[in-house]
Amino acid sequence: MSAVTTRPVPGFTGSRFGDPRSRRVEAVRCAVTLTVAGAAGTAAIVIAYRRAEWGQPGQFGWFWAGMLLFTLPAAYWAVRRHTSSRLRLAVLIGYGAFTYLPKLLRHPSGPLYHDEYAHWGQSHSILVDGRLFEANSIVRVIGDFPGLHACVAAMATITGLSIWQAALLVLSTAHILLTVGVGVLAGQLRPDPRITAAAVILYSLNSSFLFFDTQLGYESLAICALVWALVAALGAIRATTVPARVGWSASTLLLAAAITATHHLTALWLTGALGLFALVFTIHSVAVLDLTTPARTAWALTSGTALIVAVWLGLVAPHTGSYLDPYLGRALDQFGGLAGGDDGGRELFSKSVLPWWEQTSAYLAPGVALLAMVAATILWWRRRHTDEPVTHAGTTGMLLIGALYFPATMLILTPAGAEGARRSWAFSYLGLAVVVAPVVVALLDGTRRLPARPTETGTVLTGAGLAAACALLLVGNNAAGMNPSYRFPGPPVYGSDTRAATPEVQAAAHWLLKTQGRGIRLVADRYSGLILGSYGEQHPTTGSATFPAYDLYRARPGRPISPQLLAQLRAWRFEFLVVDRRMAEQVPDINIYFETNEPLRHDGVPAFDRAQLTKFDVMPWLIKIYDGPNLAIYRFDFDSLRIPVRPADPVKPTRHDVRVRTR
Repeated sequence: MSAVTTRPVPGFTGSRFGDPRSRRVEAVRCAVTLTVAGAAGTAAIVIAYRRAEWGQPGQFGWFWAGMLLFTLPAAYWAVRRHTSSRLRLAVLIGYGAFTYLPKLLRHPSGPLYHDEYAHWGQSHSILVDGRLFEANSIVRVIGDFPGLHACVAAMATITGLSIWQAALLVLSTAHILLTVGVGVLAGQLRPDPRITAAAVILYSLNSSFLFFDTQLGYESLAICALVWALVAALGAIRATTVPARVGWSASTLLLAAAITATHHLTALWLTGALGLFALVFTIHSVAVLDLTTPARTAWALTSGTALIVAVWLGLVAPHTGSYLDPYLGRALDQFGGLAGGDDGGRELFSKSVLPWWEQTSAYLAPGVALLAMVAATILWWRRRHTDEPVTHAGTTGMLLIGALYFPATMLILTPAGAEGARRSWAFSYLGLAVVVAPVVVALLDGTRRLPARPTETGTVLTGAGLAAACALLLVGNNAAGMNPSYRFPGPPVYGSDTRAATPEVQAAAHWLLKTQGRGIRLVADRYSGLILGSYGEQHPTTGSATFPAYDLYRARPGRPISPQLLAQLRAWRFEFLVVDRRMAEQVPDINIYFETNEPLRHDGVPAFDRAQLTKFDVMPWLIKIYDGPNLAIYRFDFDSLRIPVRPADPVKPTRHDVRVRTR
């Protein structure tokens, strides 16, 4: 019989233990246990958030106590040998729902993170205007990837929910489907229901699972589709009949198109993963002739996906490369500086408020992951002759994907590479979880081979050790991947993406929308722009290397402002200037005033003084129309400057510098 066999999508099927009555008793016990654990865990998380909001200590301990109160019992029931297939699936669905709670409870009423304001505004714009591919003023590239926004706007239209409520429905569903999808993907390679459950728990330990990939962001939807695209791809590779292969392949390419229209990085990761599978299957096919057809299928899927991505990036989103290149380029330069002994690195947990045990866990987590990866590699090598060819080749591909986690971790040492490193873990941890899951089950089963008496003790000790490792990875990965201000509420902090929505800024945004209308171009700092560009429905710019709008703020009193910049502002129909006087009093929490490439140095002190920000009060070409405790809004009066508007004046704007649509 051929080694390539047709199988149903595996993952949660398995032997049934006991009679129907015992299975019902088992289900009741599990339901009661996880209901109590879920209620207690949720209460502990709420207490953690309240303590953080009120400035009381202990929020870290309460939060992780709440998470582990549910995670550990859920892992027990999911990996337990005698759990029925339906109960195991129910447990993992419940686990997916519970792990969405930390982000939901963090701020259930509206956007909170930097990118959430951009995606909320983009979805709202589609709902109001009915147009896709509109440029976004907060994150300039997301207008070219409307998959998430169109989905949220469509859900809001169909259900009558608000944009935020529709987004919560879409994203919570995607999160649960991601949880189940990881199990199904693992089941394509190891059709053991306990291994699939272990893979789900292991994947949930990555730093993006609780907060980043539950936010209103395009990766949150795209990564779910990526997992199911890999499921479909392995289904096509395993298929032994042409209709089955065509069906699975069509599903893969359809999901690839949806991912490409949703998120650039996820589309590139999918292309790379499929290419890696194709290469691995080709190499294995030299020794195993049965893998010739799977290798050809993998190359066809890789070519089709690469074509979809290339066409989209070339015709629809040609500016994506220039958007991503600076992050990678600066990270490599800084990493090279570290290797050469030059300055350019970052001090981990500098001035961090994290407790010592979270910081220690963050340092230990990569080491634990490395040990697990070594054990997975040894197990893969031992089974190279007993595994069927597709399983062995597929596991090789997942092993290589998981190995990418470790070089990416090194980029955390550079300021520019830290964000990219964190974002890569959501993808590389997929491979790590799939290949380490069999090790977990093998360790649990190994204790059963001990002499009769110590078997129970050995199982308990092994389970306790695995639970401790699970807790360490969960705490450490999140400590390394998410700042405390992202994870916990607290008082407003200037220069924090998560705590920028002060009542004053929100009031100014609503006032401007009510009195001046929507769609107005204005110059603002990063944090005022978040609120004015989302809730205020305006088009803010924070400046760029080709459009240095921040030079308005940098100019010294009595010194002339660049005529070219003023001509640009007039030619591009900017109407307002927003000034946050806190820029002269505080250093931003994330050390950015406008954008990442800004030519500002603060060295621990504000980059502006009061005179630079109050000089606008006496400039005749600026009219103050709004004045608050910290915020002021001025109207440009370019006519008083008598600046001519010439056809070639002075650099043609792109749709990523400012919105091209006029009111």
